[in-house]
Amino acid sequence: MPADAPAAKKAGSDRTPEVLVQLAKVNKSFGAQHVLRDVDLAVRTGEVVVLLGASGSGKSTLCRCINRLETISSGRITIDGCELPAEGRALARLRAQVGMVFQSFNLFGHKTVLENLTLAPMKVNGVTQSQAIERAHHLLARVGLADKVGAYPAELSGGQQQRVAIARALAMDPGVILFDEPTSALDPEMVKEVLDVMAELAAEGMTMLVVTHEMGFARRAAERVVFLDQGQVLESGTPEDFFTNPRTDRARDFLSKILRH
Repeated sequence: MPADAPAAKKAGSDRTPEVLVQLAKVNKSFGAQHVLRDVDLAVRTGEVVVLLGASGSGKSTLCRCINRLETISSGRITIDGCELPAEGRALARLRAQVGMVFQSFNLFGHKTVLENLTLAPMKVNGVTQSQAIERAHHLLARVGLADKVGAYPAELSGGQQQRVAIARALAMDPGVILFDEPTSALDPEMVKEVLDVMAELAAEGMTMLVVTHEMGFARRAAERVVFLDQGQVLESGTPEDFFTNPRTDRARDFLSKILRH
């Protein structure tokens, strides 16, 4: 069992969930800049892991490496036991298992909300148009945007766009969703509507790896907090342990700054 993955169990089950995402000795450099340093991380099925750390600590790069938007310099990443392929259809199929929600939404501006949700399931997963449309309507209702199917992204608020982005990720029926600072581009009043959707997904058992500075979300929704500093995992534990009894000076310094208000 990986040392950084506690044996979390689903309620009513005696079975320890399997590791879905595994990083082993992962390094990533951009030229002379060593961004990730021997990162070991395991995320189990149904687990919600929040990545915390100062800007530049490697959190977003780690997310981008998991679905191969960035290529690692060394180490190994597996999704559901399969190593990330280098390219081609095999990579596309594996990426379909890994949803990603970006801080800048990344919706297709020239396509309607409905078209944003149906394009990838039809092109990558091969579902029929009618199936994709039915699924899209269901997901939009789930994120509170059933009346926005015909709207274009520019007609939506930032919070609405991010909820569409979450629905789009769910449309691929992924095994895990990566959230890369999903609320950082939002006005404060829009943050709650996005975090509420994410908290609902967490409560429903979605496997999630979340990069965020929203400490309230980390406290209430995470099963584990992983603290990165200068590309290294310094701490990994429950939110209660991390927030009340951080083990390293660097984590204590980080918390003193981010929680002081």
